[in-house]
Amino acid sequence: MPLVSMVHPWPAETIWTQVYPLLPDFTVEVLPEIDSSNSELMRRARAGQHEATLLVAERQTAGRGRQGRVWQSQPGDSLTFSISLALSPQDWSGLSLAVGLSLAESLHPDVRLKWPNDLWFEDRKLGGILVEAASMAGRSQVVVGVGLNIRPRPSEGLSTAPAALSELWPGCTAADALGKLAFPLVQALLAFETTGFAPLQKRFEARDVLKDRRVHTSDGQQGIALGVSRGGALRLQTELGAQEIHSAEISVRPFI
Repeated sequence: MPLVSMVHPWPAETIWTQVYPLLPDFTVEVLPEIDSSNSELMRRARAGQHEATLLVAERQTAGRGRQGRVWQSQPGDSLTFSISLALSPQDWSGLSLAVGLSLAESLHPDVRLKWPNDLWFEDRKLGGILVEAASMAGRSQVVVGVGLNIRPRPSEGLSTAPAALSELWPGCTAADALGKLAFPLVQALLAFETTGFAPLQKRFEARDVLKDRRVHTSDGQQGIALGVSRGGALRLQTELGAQEIHSAEISVRPFI
């Protein structure tokens, strides 16, 4: 059942009603402040709590992104939430891409995807995804964290200028965005467990912001991005031939 902060009107009851037929143990929690929604759900998973949970943080004091980056989260300016599910796909490859595709398709036709886990609009970062997993007593628990800019934010200290959902959806709130994103994302995660990323490849490439652009990677490679493979790897044409980048720890940026 939903556990809701009264600071803002969140669609917790609606989301719970949608998801309950698929996940009877599903709960929705909205907290006014926490260190990190991903960290909290990972702590619970390691403690043996495997209930399917959507945790929304109105404010994060120690939000995390990929490669140790900080994700700033303030009430109203951004949407930050994490979903924890017991998930056991045959192949985990491409999970962050499947998450990004679900979010982009729920939000707007002009939201693009940057491998492996960013949402972009007009070559600026709209949001990011952090996927973590824990295995305890033979069970796998995945925690998917999402951070989305709702209102414009300063660009100081950021490697990529930020975009805001309000540019695409004037007047939207974090609660509005959550209402559009949560249920389709749960459906996408459950579908991924069965079918993996391959059926999503073409839909991802239709929004791929890197495809056919010259890019450089954090490990020193340069080349033309050729799209993604059926397994979710980034295909890169380099001077040494076509390469596939699998590691989500490698950062990829286009030459702009």
